[in-house]
Amino acid sequence: MNMKENRTWNHHVVKEGNKSLVMEMIKNESPISRAAVASQTGLNKGTVSSLVADLMDDHLIYESGPGVSSGGRRPVMLLFNGSAGHSIGIDLGVNYLLGILTDLEGNIIEKKELNFKNHSYEEIEKKLFEVIDLLTSIAPPSPHGIIGIGVGVPGIVDTNGSILLAPNLNWKNVNLKTVIETKYRLPVIIENEANAGAYGEKQFGVGQESENIIYVSAGIGIGVGLILNGSLYKGANGFSGELGHMTIQVDGPVCRCGNQGCWELYASEQALIAKAAQLNLPVPAKQELELTTLISLAENGNQEIITLFEEVGDLLGVGINNIINTFNPQQVIIGNRLASSNRWLEESLNKRVSKQALWFQQNDLQISFSELSTLSAALGVSAFSIENFISVRMQPKSFV
Repeated sequence: MNMKENRTWNHHVVKEGNKSLVMEMIKNESPISRAAVASQTGLNKGTVSSLVADLMDDHLIYESGPGVSSGGRRPVMLLFNGSAGHSIGIDLGVNYLLGILTDLEGNIIEKKELNFKNHSYEEIEKKLFEVIDLLTSIAPPSPHGIIGIGVGVPGIVDTNGSILLAPNLNWKNVNLKTVIETKYRLPVIIENEANAGAYGEKQFGVGQESENIIYVSAGIGIGVGLILNGSLYKGANGFSGELGHMTIQVDGPVCRCGNQGCWELYASEQALIAKAAQLNLPVPAKQELELTTLISLAENGNQEIITLFEEVGDLLGVGINNIINTFNPQQVIIGNRLASSNRWLEESLNKRVSKQALWFQQNDLQISFSELSTLSAALGVSAFSIENFISVRMQPKSFV
């Protein structure tokens, strides 16, 4: 690279950084004036005005009416344009598929959920396309249209978005990212659903005030997402958080992952259903024994089922206690489908943690159940897609 090319490259890098800085300020602080952006970023007013013009040309921000005056003429205010495009977030579970359409601020415009059982990869792929097609068709008109698709999956995903192993789906080495990108010609992000759920809670849920969060995704299996010092921790190759497969019973039953005595065999939706199947329950012959059925029985006062929920809550506490003693978090959030059973899980879970967690680990510790419930992971991957889109738009126009 010669000196002239180097100067040009450095100019692009500086402009991209400044544009990102201005964009982030407006997105987080809107409505905000140009003068306030300049003051808070340390950039001169001419630079801010030029970058604001670029962002307005790209429909990412817009002007509103005058703000409050500090003595002179009332300033024109700048706002982030959340309607400039839309993102699709998919939570691909073992026995369900939840898709959401959001604007660029994460507001849910539409959602669609499908339930299934023991489907092949081909059958799930077909349902995935159905949901994406539906959400795309009902997206309101916008300057940028659908800006990306994010998919959270219950398995090990590498940093390139390849699904190395999803034991509860019986998937191994599945490149779903390439499949979706080829079909829709859109940027696609594939992420572990617990990582996505942790990020969803940090951005939009009960974790917004905490910097160190353990998110426990309790569905058919158990996944764990880690927010450490305010950032999602994924490990060297993206494989962190597989704590559903930590051993809590030596020589216990064999898990689909190949190990024995994994936590998810005792404290998950599949564990609850397996235990309930051993009881003589008043379930109609044609009705599937599933979580919604058990919740209905518990709501109607079936003490056997309530006791099973309490046992699962206790065993959730066993694993959570181990995680607390390892990471010393501010907050533990229980999400995914079992979070809707919190009224029967909470007491036994908290009792186990207070009994066994080291006393100094419990200082300032908050244990919460997700208010987003099954939406956390879908919101998380939608947010990843939005951030990727905005990052690309921050590049100089000749690079976009």
